Amino acid sequence: MNFPSILYRFYEKALWNEIKSGPKPHHIGLILDGNRRFARLKGLANANDGHNAGSDKVEDFLDWCRKLEIRIVTLYGFSTENYSRSEEEVNHLMKLFLRKLKEFQVDPVIKQERVKVRVIGRREDLSEEMNQEIEKIEEMTRDHDRFILNIAISYGGRAEIIDAVKKIGREIESGNLPVDQIDEKLFSKYLYTEGLPDPDLIIRT
Repeated sequence: MNFPSILYRFYEKALWNEIKSGPKPHHIGLILDGNRRFARLKGLANANDGHNAGSDKVEDFLDWCRKLEIRIVTLYGFSTENYSRSEEEVNHLMKLFLRKLKEFQVDPVIKQERVKVRVIGRREDLSEEMNQEIEKIEEMTRDHDRFILNIAISYGGRAEIIDAVKKIGREIESGNLPVDQIDEKLFSKYLYTEGLPDPDLIIRT
């Protein structure tokens, strides 16, 4: 073990002792960013190596959240804007998400800790294989009620609003929704995050 890693272990322990008994957020949103910059700073071969390192660190983060009894975590993993990146990078990221979804299906922690896994975003933009794995993990964890893990893939704030407006528009067009009934509470029911409280804390890595 090298000296920096020893210091980090002491630092992590000190932070843990400081926050474990204090007030904690109910819902944390984590924007996964900076993997390409990390790869450049570390002299790694390409951005994909940075994404791999970031994926591994997310496991530590989720473990910390479970130990701190933070009930809801939303990982903003891939935005609709990310499709503008190179085909190679997009494909690599999709493979990472696919691998994680499959790992969650056999991860004993998901079952033991009763973690409900949900994927939010434009699923119509994802591959058939990805959608199949999403449906599997969501069905497997449908009745879990201790923790909620949301994974945002093909997600964008503007896209979410547009999709919600389209759904409301169809309800109005079919005569099922009077315009006068539309308010913030009703609008929230048409969002990807229906039924979830807003994050108390958002972290951008």
